[in-house]
Order: sequence, then C-alpha cells, then structure tokens
Amino acid sequence: MNDTGDTLAKVPQVTLLFWVMKIIATTLGETAGDAVSMSMDLGYLTGTVIFAGIFLVSVFFQIRARRFHAGLYWTTIVTTTTVGTTVADFADRSLGIGYAGGSALLFSLLAASLLVWQLTLGSIAIETVSRPRVEAFYWTTIMFSQTLGTALGDWTADTAKQGYLGAGIIFSGLLALVALAYFVQKNFRPALFWSAFILTRPLGAVLGDFLDKPVAAGGLNLSRYVASGVLASIMLLCILVFRQRAASRSH
Repeated sequence: MNDTGDTLAKVPQVTLLFWVMKIIATTLGETAGDAVSMSMDLGYLTGTVIFAGIFLVSVFFQIRARRFHAGLYWTTIVTTTTVGTTVADFADRSLGIGYAGGSALLFSLLAASLLVWQLTLGSIAIETVSRPRVEAFYWTTIMFSQTLGTALGDWTADTAKQGYLGAGIIFSGLLALVALAYFVQKNFRPALFWSAFILTRPLGAVLGDFLDKPVAAGGLNLSRYVASGVLASIMLLCILVFRQRAASRSH
C-alpha cells in the first residue's frame, strides 16, 4: 500500500449492509455445512476437505484480484463459514475436544493471529487490506474467527443450555454493546470491529441451527437444502441490487 493519497482496500466499506450480509453468510455457512456433513451423510472430515478445497480456490482468486469485487469477496466469506462449521464440528464431536476445549483452542489461535498481524504490519484495520501479505493475515484471522464462532455458538446453545433462541439473544445483545462502543469512542475501532466480526459468527451459527434442527431440540426442522438456497438467494440479491464500495483510507 502506498503511503500517500487515497488507497482502496479489497474489502467492502463497513456499513449496515455489510453486517446484514455477514450475518446471512454465517447462517448460510451453518446450514450448508450441516447439509453436506449431516444431510448428505458425508461426515465432518469429508465435509471439511470439500469446503477447505473450495475456500483455498476462492481465497486464491480473491488475493489475485487487483481490486474489490463484491461477488468474489462474499463467496470467499461464505466458504470460510462453511469450512469453519465442519472443522469445529469435527474437532468438537469427532475428536472429542468438546465445545469448551474447542472454543478455548480457537480463541487462542485467533488472538495469536491478530497479535502477530499487529506486530508485523502495525495495524489490524481492514482499510489496510490491499496487499497479498495483509490479505494472508486477514483471511487467516477470519478463518479462525468463523471456526471459533461455530464452537462458541454450540457451547452457548447446548452446553450452557441457553437454547438457540436464547443464545441468539445473548449474541445479539453483545453485538449491540460493541456497536454502541464503536460509535461512542474512536480509539479502539479496529479491535471493536473484530469483536463484532467474531460475534456475528456464533449468532449465525445458532440462527442456522434454529432453522434446521428438530422441533424437539428447539429448532424449526426446516430442510437444510431449502434454508441454504433461500439464504444464498438473499445474498445474491444483495450483491446485485446494492452497490458496495471498497473501504478506503486517507493517509
């Protein structure tokens, strides 16, 4: 990134639309991930391999792109949520780490990613995401945050026995507090952005579970395929109808 002039990042401006689409994307990641690993009965490991491959392809083209492309960016975001879903489920259930253990491990990885990013490049602000080196930190951090969100959402809904709606209310409340802090002060906005970004994932996870889990388990028992199709259609409509600009920063 040049040190003078206005520089466009390869990520969208943080607006209300951004947060709406992020929550839809994380919900889609939960329903689509469960559709492949559970409804198709492929298992968490196979689902992880499939989605990891799709993620690597999409992030390759995202980093290769010279400017922000809304469709490519949100496709990459969705792939991080789907692989995050299957990775977290594989660690929590197949490896037996458990929700609490998985959440603790992933939180440590996420914190380490942000710390190394800050120490290496001097800023974790998304407005700086315009070069391959910065993007590598950005997408690594997102991958950890999406996986952590799945484990944290499951822990809150199941282990903490808050249920899907209860967990949704908890994470919505925490998001509201972070949003209030973001507008009240300006000193810690990059950290508050990442706090909100992380919290949208467990919110999406419990919303996705609420849509497709059995009624006896507190869900609506909707088809995972139908729910995923509807969510994907809404995202596509948002991309086509609303013009999203790249984030920018004046130096």
